[in-house]
Amino acid sequence: MGNFNLQEMLAQARQQAEKLQEKMQHIVVDASSGGGSVTVKMSGQKQLLSVVIEPEVVKSGDIEMLQDLVIAAVNQATQKVDEALKSSLGGMFGGMGLPGL
Repeated sequence: MGNFNLQEMLAQARQQAEKLQEKMQHIVVDASSGGGSVTVKMSGQKQLLSVVIEPEVVKSGDIEMLQDLVIAAVNQATQKVDEALKSSLGGMFGGMGLPGL
């Protein structure tokens, strides 16, 4: 089976996971909906850091629309964090020779 060393691969994977966790702590994404009416900021650990709502949206009195805009912005931010994670994982584990990555 060649030079397959499971302990070495596990140690590399553990080291890569630690690097990934550290990297995700420094990632912050912005996302918006409604043409910028609602803007959110989210950390790489998917914690919502801020929500900014334009006053015009509130003045309209359409609470359901505002709720939809907040949900859309948060979902978009979550997608951006997931994309950053996938990008980081692909680069980190691509050279380890793991099947399927």
